[in-house]
Amino acid sequence: METQALIFMVTAEVIITGLTLYFFIRVLLTKPKGEPDSYTDTED
Repeated sequence: METQALIFMVTAEVIITGLTLYFFIRVLLTKPKGEPDSYTDTED
């Protein structure tokens, strides 16, 4: 494998892994909204 291809592959993997971790952590740390549950609102 040529050096340029290796650099491109490693760069792409780092960017993809970084974005995946960023959004995963963002989802875990997001506070739940205080909206009522639609299922319990429809019960009579």
